[in-house]
Amino acid sequence: MIYLDYSANTPVDPAVLKVYADTALHFPGNPNSAHAAGREAAGEMARVTERIAAELTSVNEGSKAVLPEELIYTSGSSESNNLAVKGLAHAQRHKGRHIISTALEHSSLSGALTALKDQGWEIDLISTGRDGKIDLEELRSLLRKDTVLVAVSAVDSELGTKQPIREIAEILKDFPGTRLHVDATQAVGKTPLLFDGVDTLCFTPHKFYGLLGCGILYKRKGVILEPQINGGVSTTMYRSGTPDLAGAAALEKALDLALTGYRERTNRVRALNARLRKALSAYPAVSINSPEDAVPHILNLSVKGIKGDAFQQALDKRGVCVSVKSACSVKGTPSKAVYAVCHDRRRAMESWRISLSHLTTNEEIDGFLQAFDDCMRDETLTQRK
Repeated sequence: MIYLDYSANTPVDPAVLKVYADTALHFPGNPNSAHAAGREAAGEMARVTERIAAELTSVNEGSKAVLPEELIYTSGSSESNNLAVKGLAHAQRHKGRHIISTALEHSSLSGALTALKDQGWEIDLISTGRDGKIDLEELRSLLRKDTVLVAVSAVDSELGTKQPIREIAEILKDFPGTRLHVDATQAVGKTPLLFDGVDTLCFTPHKFYGLLGCGILYKRKGVILEPQINGGVSTTMYRSGTPDLAGAAALEKALDLALTGYRERTNRVRALNARLRKALSAYPAVSINSPEDAVPHILNLSVKGIKGDAFQQALDKRGVCVSVKSACSVKGTPSKAVYAVCHDRRRAMESWRISLSHLTTNEEIDGFLQAFDDCMRDETLTQRK
């Protein structure tokens, strides 16, 4: 099997599993319990959170220090996006009900916006250029006194487009009542982060060789967020539930590994991406949808005349795993991200995504290219043109 779907999920690093197991075994107490075992667990939770805050500070492109009390543990980015988008909107509903986002967002963010729209919020989507980046001048024109939130991904999950978060934050300085939420799920370990001017930011470690079922929502100190899970106070008043110390410790280890090896890993992936672009561009029917300056881990393409799901299934039969859109997207529909940049529904239906890792070998790329060429020569597939 050749696995080229690392943007959907990554294999857990053995070192991360070891930290999880060791922590779960050595700290049996509930961090909220008022006894010795609980106090030991609470102390370790505090130490883990301090390390995560320090690691995030070390990769902040700005000057802001990330504080431990600004970190909220969640079950993953879907929960984090819902908590941020709904929590910020509801907390500011007395100020306005206007939100700005993009057509590129993951379903966990766009779905939260749809839910708010059904409750009376007005949603505007910013146009994007051929490179997938938002039109900053259009953002300026859309902003109003009653705009309470701008929500955008740092890196698009289908195209790999990097949004200009610094420029967005700079524009929002003139609108102090407007919050900025950044979905950084596909950014950690792939590109630097920015916390300056950002009100909330989320990520999950299963995208960088950590465990499923945990995540982080950064919430800038002083920002009010309406909880979406109610109950007793946990590590924060904004999200109830028994603190998962082992999950937090494993998240910290995955984050440390991802950030420590960031440059070396990214350089390797960039070389693999360049090789794929060159080889695939030799086919006249192939269009590369990812911009040149996208993160190298994601390469989106369309093959003229062949639906993306048909090509994905053909590759699957040959032992190659790729995705059609995000794994969480509705099946059988055109890619919103590809359509947003090319305005061609057919091309959006024909698109699919390769996602790479530093673990991807040259031999796997050889195998993929052979399987791809086999598909292009397969009359049962190409006759669908």
